[in-house]
Amino acid sequence: MAAAPKGRELGSKEASIFKTVLKFYEHKQYKKGLKSCEQILRKNPNHGETLAMKGLFLSNLDRKEEGAECIKLGVRNDMTSHICWHVYGLYHRGEKNYEQALKSYSHALKYDKENIQILRDYSMLQLQMRNYEGFSDATNQLLLLKPTNRQYWAGLAVSHHLLHKYDTAAKVLDSYEESLKDQTQGEQNIVEKYENSEMMLYKVMILEEGGEFDKALEALNLMRTKVLDQRGWKEARARIFLKSKKMAEAEVEYRKLLGENPDSVAYLEGLMASRGLPGDSDEAHEKLFRLLNELGTKYKRSHVIKRLPLNYAKGDRFTTLITLYLKEMFRKGVPSLFISMKDLYTSPEKSQTIESIVTNFATSLETSGQFPPFDAQENGEVVADEKEPPSAYLWVLYFLAQHYDWKRDSKRAMEFIEKAIGHTPTLVELWMTKARIFKHAGDPESAMKAMNDARELDLQDRNVNSKCTKYMLKNDRMAEAEKTITLFTRSESTDPLGDLVDMQCMWFALECAESHARKGEFGKALKRYHQIEKHFSDIYDDTFDFHSYAQRKMTLRAYLDLLRTDDKLRSHPYYFRAACGAIKIYLRLFDNPAAGTEEADAELANMSAEDRKKHLRKLRKAELQKQAQPEAKPKTAEAAPAEGASSGGGGGGKKDAKKVDPDPEGLKLVKDVDYLAEATKFVESLVELSPGRVEGWNLAGAIWARKGKLLLALKAIKKAHTLSPSDPDAHINLIRLYQSYTSQKSTLPPAVMTVLESEFPALFNTASSPDIDLHKFVKTYLDIQVKEKNVRGVVKGAEAVVLVDEGRKAEVGK
Repeated sequence: MAAAPKGRELGSKEASIFKTVLKFYEHKQYKKGLKSCEQILRKNPNHGETLAMKGLFLSNLDRKEEGAECIKLGVRNDMTSHICWHVYGLYHRGEKNYEQALKSYSHALKYDKENIQILRDYSMLQLQMRNYEGFSDATNQLLLLKPTNRQYWAGLAVSHHLLHKYDTAAKVLDSYEESLKDQTQGEQNIVEKYENSEMMLYKVMILEEGGEFDKALEALNLMRTKVLDQRGWKEARARIFLKSKKMAEAEVEYRKLLGENPDSVAYLEGLMASRGLPGDSDEAHEKLFRLLNELGTKYKRSHVIKRLPLNYAKGDRFTTLITLYLKEMFRKGVPSLFISMKDLYTSPEKSQTIESIVTNFATSLETSGQFPPFDAQENGEVVADEKEPPSAYLWVLYFLAQHYDWKRDSKRAMEFIEKAIGHTPTLVELWMTKARIFKHAGDPESAMKAMNDARELDLQDRNVNSKCTKYMLKNDRMAEAEKTITLFTRSESTDPLGDLVDMQCMWFALECAESHARKGEFGKALKRYHQIEKHFSDIYDDTFDFHSYAQRKMTLRAYLDLLRTDDKLRSHPYYFRAACGAIKIYLRLFDNPAAGTEEADAELANMSAEDRKKHLRKLRKAELQKQAQPEAKPKTAEAAPAEGASSGGGGGGKKDAKKVDPDPEGLKLVKDVDYLAEATKFVESLVELSPGRVEGWNLAGAIWARKGKLLLALKAIKKAHTLSPSDPDAHINLIRLYQSYTSQKSTLPPAVMTVLESEFPALFNTASSPDIDLHKFVKTYLDIQVKEKNVRGVVKGAEAVVLVDEGRKAEVGK
């Protein structure tokens, strides 16, 4: 073969075209860029940099496989080109493969160590991967190349801050401020003033977190006239005074802040802390109530100041305060009153007092239309209330219904909610509460019907529509739920359920997954659980663009909060529920692999392998035909939301094409899968980010025990036992661990045996001997759960009895 031009050897014409190729990429003109690449390659088919750029354009035009091959070919043709390696890194970054992207950028920097663009991208990748040392080194190199660039100064300070090198981070900002003094300072515009203000407040944040409170206060005093965020300046000053134990100064600052916003809980708690309150002694409580009375007189419209004393009051004082508070709330008609008072219900005494007071209210209002007389005056005179509005009686009934529902007294709760509905049958909240009572009573069918009645009272309320959908899913009415939820998706969309995925509507995916799991449709359930996991991955990936933006705009305080939130993202309750649900399915499939097919589809289970393939092909063909047909617009004359109520916006434009799901049953997730490996991926986040939740440790123990990792299983069981000594799942896991220990005694390493034998006595609450009488242990546990009427504990206790002695299955079942 004739030697073709290789590497970066281009003629002047092609070199000029290649420069335009780079500009096309910068301006996201991918089609024009691809055409220009083809023009160069017709004459220089082996030019590595052009091939790499062509692959990058193809990748951005959704021709990813073709683009990847083209980029790899470009790199092979010019291994020493920083452009080829940079493009390869951009491709991997676009695919969220950050580790490979970092390797590609490292290669690019070998051949162009001072390329600003590559260094900047490289530093952002280090930050995304939370490699703070690498980020610091890259940012330091950028600063050496561009010492006047404010972004690199900010980035270097952030890197040292994240490494907990607070002194160094503060010195970086001091050095930047010194460099500004040497420059001619003209009149600053508002953007520059804002950026400088944020930089100064960020420096105070560094000093505060580093414990340099005196320096932080000094810096605050020097910057006062230059800071635009005066509220943030005042909050920092008050907070630092409090942390440095300068209580008198802190009190002054928090009183000023309360004057600006008397409904701020943070300010009120700061003021109380500056006075050494609430404290445990009676004297401290008296000081607290005097302070709150003073503030209540000064800020009469502050709801927080009225509400906070209820947390600390006891006995007669609580009775007086709660009576006055409840009267005011019932007169105003506050639907969220019970929800806002749930924290008081942790005290049985307060719960009983509230029940007695509100019951008396209901009786008095029903008979006389007035609240009962109450001595609330300092002179001891009894104040007779005037006639109350009819709505007061309604809200009292509503409150009592929620109160008895919280106590799980469903009969009395239903009596009060029926009275309330009889009083005002068109109030949506009453029907929603009725549905909730049915749900807690274990009647999902009636709960769904009641919630649908609430929905039909206000067809334009998205919240009630979503609640109704949730209740339908809890009743396993998937088709009805999908029809209901799509009333509020984009009307022009061809795939309304797909819109919910695009909007990251996680509650819907969770409820769908749990419904599928209850019906034994494990493939579909796992599809939904993995969908939620992808949402969290996307949220994490989306923060990549903020790294450069925040450092450029100087929003560094908010940026640090974003990074810290990002680091604990998977501690969110939605992720926790999804991960637990997925792990339970994987464990069930590991214990019974046939459940992945037989329970998911009874018809498939009875077919031969060949017939099953034909049936699945038929299902996919039918699905494709259905998706190809134009869908009739749903009739929404009765239930359509008002104009403008539909979510998603974006009127006009082309309709979205409905995506074809190649695996509608989720069979790929339940067949030929390493169930324990998949479960481990989920459980790692649970134990790392939610260490205070016993469910995560129980699932971890179950996984490690099945994997034969007995010491890891022991660690998880000990954590669960510490959090909840009598937890039923921890009880089952402990039995399984001991059975694994006894069955593997002859093969376990001596060190593992020693650790297990030393820990068993404490876990089983026996003498020092590692030999445990499991029959006695499980019987004792079951007897305790029966005595305490703990249904879940009884079920798991019975399961443990059968686990120890299979022959007692019939006996336990009775």
